[in-house]
Amino acid sequence: MTMTPKHLGQSSALPASPEEAVLDYVPNPRAGQLYLVRFAAPEFTSLCPVTGQPDFAHLVIDYAPMESIVESKSLKLFLGSFRNHCGFHEDVTVGIGQRLFEEMKPRWLRIGGYWYPRGGIPIDVFWQSAPPPEGLWLPDQGVQAYRGRG
Repeated sequence: MTMTPKHLGQSSALPASPEEAVLDYVPNPRAGQLYLVRFAAPEFTSLCPVTGQPDFAHLVIDYAPMESIVESKSLKLFLGSFRNHCGFHEDVTVGIGQRLFEEMKPRWLRIGGYWYPRGGIPIDVFWQSAPPPEGLWLPDQGVQAYRGRG
């Protein structure tokens, strides 16, 4: 985990793959406080590992930080690196959550992957590191189940 941001205030190219992406972390300005951080990526894209066709999702990442927080530009670049990455919805969603949890070491983290239909079936994937801490305000992720055109 790097605490000196590599991307903030710099011109940064989109990483070629999630493995090449460097996530930056900065000190938590409210360390010791229990609070929730939410990132929403309503236009997330990856590739189907079978057909190579694009898959689209609305990702919602919630976490309760400890000593560090993820720097948002590096997170945007990391998520963008999935545009050329082939992976099943489950692997992509859980992998993003686990990488953030392992590197940032927050008190708690969850990710909701609300995927648009593939083969006529929408697939929603949810992962969390543990039960949420007692006293954490945890709003609904606010993404409705897929309803088609209705």
